[in-house]
Amino acid sequence: MDDKWVDSINDLKIRREEALNAGGTAGIEKQHSRGKLTARERMEALFDDDTFVELGSMMTSSATDFGMEKKRKPGDGVVTGYGYIHGRLVYASSQDFTVGGGALGATHAKKICLAMDKAMEAGAPFVSMNDSGGARIEEGIDSLNGYAEIFYRNTMASGVIPQISVILGPCAGGACYSPAICDYIFMTEQTSQMYITGPAVVKSVTGEEISAGDLGGAAVHSSVSGVAHFVYPDDLECLNGVRRLIGYLPDNNESEAEDVYGNSVDNCSSLPEIVPSNPKAAYDVRDVIASFTDKGSFMEVSAGFAKNIVVGLARIEGKSVGIVANQSNCIAGSLEINASDKGARFIRFCDCFNIPLVTLVDVPAFMPGSNQEHNGIIRHGAKLLYAFAEATVPKVTVIMRKAYGGAYIAMNSKGLGADIVYAWPIAEIAVMGASGAVAIIGRKAIDAAEDKEAKREELTKEYNDKFMNPYVAASRGYVDEVIFPEETKTKIYDALKALETKSQDRPYKKHGNIPL
Repeated sequence: MDDKWVDSINDLKIRREEALNAGGTAGIEKQHSRGKLTARERMEALFDDDTFVELGSMMTSSATDFGMEKKRKPGDGVVTGYGYIHGRLVYASSQDFTVGGGALGATHAKKICLAMDKAMEAGAPFVSMNDSGGARIEEGIDSLNGYAEIFYRNTMASGVIPQISVILGPCAGGACYSPAICDYIFMTEQTSQMYITGPAVVKSVTGEEISAGDLGGAAVHSSVSGVAHFVYPDDLECLNGVRRLIGYLPDNNESEAEDVYGNSVDNCSSLPEIVPSNPKAAYDVRDVIASFTDKGSFMEVSAGFAKNIVVGLARIEGKSVGIVANQSNCIAGSLEINASDKGARFIRFCDCFNIPLVTLVDVPAFMPGSNQEHNGIIRHGAKLLYAFAEATVPKVTVIMRKAYGGAYIAMNSKGLGADIVYAWPIAEIAVMGASGAVAIIGRKAIDAAEDKEAKREELTKEYNDKFMNPYVAASRGYVDEVIFPEETKTKIYDALKALETKSQDRPYKKHGNIPL
């Protein structure tokens, strides 16, 4: 080997070492002291062992204003590349807080955009790990344009490849909108914050004093705002959660999720014990889900937000399915603004990526009251209707106990486009409950009766006998079959199997106008 080779190889070794330790030992120690992994440690945790391949490690900023030429670091504060999760190709970016606080400049943004472009070209999921102080002030408008370039790609990739955003530190200002466009947002309990304006700005503008955690921490975004879909204690568990989610998803919108061998479960014979026949008695619908999905496979989405509806991914005989279910132990499973948004967003995600939908219905109504009306329940409820009607994936509905009025329609009814609708024999399908119906249609008869209470009971029994059962709906074809509870898994599985070749063609249109 001649001298030129020796010098070139030594130079490359030095440059690689500089790129790997751009934040310095002190920066790495400070990151660890906050309970956070470094950008590269996160990449290693996300991907299968020894599969991460870095791209652009020596790219640097070209900015010169405000002494930036002296602050340049290889990699420019973000690690990008690809690797494999469960043997499947995935692209990712990971902001490096040890280098200039992970602030985003033009080159930083360019690296992320290049990785996103590669993900789109390969038809592979993209994971972005956020840990940044925000836009790099020294680069001014170039930083802002960098965010715009990322947002544009987020939007173009939406519905084409799965996009997952992982908040592992601060994410402030305009930077929040990239995660918001992604399909799912993960946060950690102690180190994640997301907010458009931080506590200092809030105080100066409004006078309100609030901590960063109370303003935009994981607890707030997972239960109050609904921005975050999954929360984990720390970086490592959070990234393991991302790996788990990837396992349910296809690579892109032209493929299907891979079948995974699991522990098949059929505990549907216990359903009469889980679900009381009294329509006013509460139970946990997640116990129903567990009775027919593969053991331990249900991954609930937005578990802390709009708890009156449960959505999530599961497997039935190894196949990925999306579950949408009313939760009777929270405001009786009524639909309201947040539940409508939560359900609609999840339904549209499943439809984007060819994941069949199973809907479990036990719903009394859309939530009444001036608060709901004034905050737009009509507009928000329409999102749920629209999402179910628009979805072309296989859609199977099980009416478990009650399905009243407009909420019956909204929960993937036959007329809204459900492929197969089943009902249990205790199901009540009507415009409203018997007491409310009798109060309206039997008012004159009750008023004229000598024994008003006896007349009310008589009319209630008559209404129950005639209408509060699934057989009227079955006789009209709105229910395909009334089934025993113990048949639930078999019927769902057989229906989904039969619908695998369902045509998903629709008339051409640029896109609909969902009531946002």
